Amino acid sequence: MIVAIDGPAGAGKSTIARAIAQRLGFTYIDTGAMYRAVALWALRVGVDLDDLHRLEQLARQARIEFAAGETIVRLNGEDVTAAIREAPVSEAASKVSMAPGVRRAMREEQRRIGASQSVVMEGRDIGTVVFPDAQVKIYLDAAPEVRAVRRAAESGGAVAEIAQEIAERDHRDRTRTEAPLTQAPDAEYLDTTRLSPAEVEEAILKLVRERTSNGKGHH
Repeated sequence: MIVAIDGPAGAGKSTIARAIAQRLGFTYIDTGAMYRAVALWALRVGVDLDDLHRLEQLARQARIEFAAGETIVRLNGEDVTAAIREAPVSEAASKVSMAPGVRRAMREEQRRIGASQSVVMEGRDIGTVVFPDAQVKIYLDAAPEVRAVRRAAESGGAVAEIAQEIAERDHRDRTRTEAPLTQAPDAEYLDTTRLSPAEVEEAILKLVRERTSNGKGHH
C-alpha cells in the first residue's frame, strides 16, 4: 500500500508522514532526505553542482535505504541521518533537486522501494508523478504565515525571513517545469492551519482505513 503526502514547504508533511508510518508499521520515505543524500555525496567527492550529467550519474549510483520503523537514512551502507541535515548540505540539496536527471533517478528509486513494501512517502510530486495510482493521496496545506511559524520553530530562525523564503520556494515549486507542485485531482485536500498534528494524523488514518476496508474503486 502506498500513502502519498504532498504539499508546500512547512505544511507539516514530514512530521505527519513519520507518525502515520509508525502507526501503520509502514516504511517512511523522506524524499527530501534522498536529494540531501545525493547532495552530501556530491560535496564529499567534489562534484560541481552545475554539472548536471555528473550529478545524474551520482544519483544513479547512490544506494539510499530506509527501514520500517526507523528514521535512519543510509547512503551506500553508511548512516548519514545527521550529516544530511547540516547547512551546506541543505543549500546544495536545493540545487541538486532542480536537476531533471537527478529527479528522474530518484523517482525510479522511489518506485523501486514502493514496489516491494508498504510505504508512506512525502514530497512535492508523489501523488502526481511518482505514484499516480497510490491508494491514498493527501495534499497537506496550511496558511503561509502558519507554515513560516512552524518552520521557524523547527529551525530557530526569524519568522519574517522564513516567510520570505517560503514565498519564494512556493513560487519556484509551483512554476518549475519539471514536476511542479500541484494537487492531484484525486487527492484529499487537508488544510492544517487550525489542526493539531494529532487531528491531522487521525484524519489521514481514517482515510487509510476507508480505502482498505471497502477495496479499490469505491471512493
